[in-house]
Parts: sequence; structure tokens; C-alpha cells
Amino acid sequence: MRPDDWHLTEDLDEFLARAGDFLRSRPTLHNTPLTTIEKLRRRGADASSAEATVFGRLELGGEVRAVFYRLPSRRRLTLTPLTPEEAETLAVHLAGLGHTPSGVTADHDTATAFAEAWQRHTGAAPVCDWRGRLHRLGTLTPPEPRPEGRGRIPDARDQEQLIRWCNEFAADVGEAPTMDAASWAGTRFADKHFTFWETPEGTPVSMAGSTSMIAGMVRVDPVYTPAHLRGRGYAGAVTVQVSRAALDAGATDVVLFTNPANLTSNALYQRLGYVPVSDFTGYDWSPTAPKAGH
Repeated sequence: MRPDDWHLTEDLDEFLARAGDFLRSRPTLHNTPLTTIEKLRRRGADASSAEATVFGRLELGGEVRAVFYRLPSRRRLTLTPLTPEEAETLAVHLAGLGHTPSGVTADHDTATAFAEAWQRHTGAAPVCDWRGRLHRLGTLTPPEPRPEGRGRIPDARDQEQLIRWCNEFAADVGEAPTMDAASWAGTRFADKHFTFWETPEGTPVSMAGSTSMIAGMVRVDPVYTPAHLRGRGYAGAVTVQVSRAALDAGATDVVLFTNPANLTSNALYQRLGYVPVSDFTGYDWSPTAPKAGH
């Protein structure tokens, strides 16, 4: 295997023509690349960005073995699973081309292998800044007892509350809670399909979102209950609602990410039938470390 077995392009159509089947072959593990790249395909290139999205594929004997992409908004690599040797060849290739990604996100072993290889070749020290645990739905098991109330699809009248809850969710998970009605369309939440859980009196008490189905996969994201309403079963009820809707729509892979450190949410999703698949890790580079090309 050689570094030049990696092929880079800024042409999304070219990338999908070569790597689309590979991405669709493992919808659970590839859920984030699938949804992100589909969003790029639908929206087209971001004309406001001076930098293009970079796509890469590892191709051996005419077969795609792995891919990555780097969005201009964060300049962070997202990788599909790699062996340590594959991670090494990618680091060599990108460093040789003078690329300066801001970090990497992938399954834990891949992210760590690439971060260590990048440090060897550039001196940039990795700093872990995110951990996630990927789950896949096995047998959906509604919680007992089920809280009173029902699921409901929010409408235009709910937009203010939906934005407020997404901001609160973002703050809970360490993202910048800066959404408002004007910026909503450009956020990562805007293309989600949301469901509220509401009390018998019609008061919304929890919400869950989900992605559009692609390659038979739907990702549940986000799930949020305001702090003063937690512990009453609302999150479990609304998660079951959107999970069942995904299955009814024909999804074969229903997935979600949790924070591995949150024992309560991990236990909840496993009681609902979600089975842990793999841990994921994100690394940033230490701001004091030298970067490739410097």
C-alpha cells in the first residue's frame, strides 16, 4: 500500500461515482458520512466559502476500501474505519500535499491511529475533545410504564420552541447555542424531522429528531428533555416514537450516538433495544504544536 493509493477530489459527483457503493455498504458505521454527503449533494457547493470540501478515497485493485472528507466550515477530517497502515499512508499523503486539517473524527481506533501518525509526521499533538458511542437498534422495546401523552409532529407554531430546545440541547453537549429564526436554515438541525412528546393537556415536554433515510439508515438525533422535566420517561417515549416511525418507513438500520460518560442515557437506550456498536473519538491538534507545511 502506498500513500498515492489515496485519491483526492473536490468534485462530489466524481467522488460518489467511485465511493457511493462503498458508503452504502455499511450504513451503520458510515451513518455520518452518508448523511453529511447527502446534505452536500442536495444543497450543492457553498458559494460563500472560499474553500471547497475535500473528499478522499483509498482504492486498491479497483476497490474502494475507505474514504474521508473535510468540510470547509471546520476543516476537520471525518474518516471511515482504517487499519493503522491505512491511517499512516493517509497522514503521509496529506502532510506531503501540505494539507492542514484542524483535527479528526472517526471510530476510536481509527481516529487514534491517524492522530498518532499525524503527530509523527507533523509534530501536531492530538487533544481529545469529543467521545461518542454509536448504537444500532435491535428489537424495539417500549418502556413500561409508558408516560401519559402522545407524540406529535411540530408545525410552524412550534418553531420558536423547537429553536429554543435545539439551543438548549446544543449547550448541553458543548456546542454553541446561537440559533435563531434567521440562522435556523443553515444549522445542522434544520433538515431533521422532529417529533414532540406532549402531555394529555397538549404541553410539549420532550423532543426527538431524525435524519432522512439513506441506504436504509435513519439516525435519531437529537433527543432532548428540559432539565426540570427529566426522569419521567418522556425521552424514552419520544425516542420509541421516532424509532418506530423509521422502522415503519422501511429503515433497516436505526442508529444513534450517546455520550459514553452519561450512564443514564446509555442505560435508557439499551433498555429501548439499542445495542452498542463502536466508540468514536474526536481529536483536535494542540494550538501550540507545529502544523504540516510550517
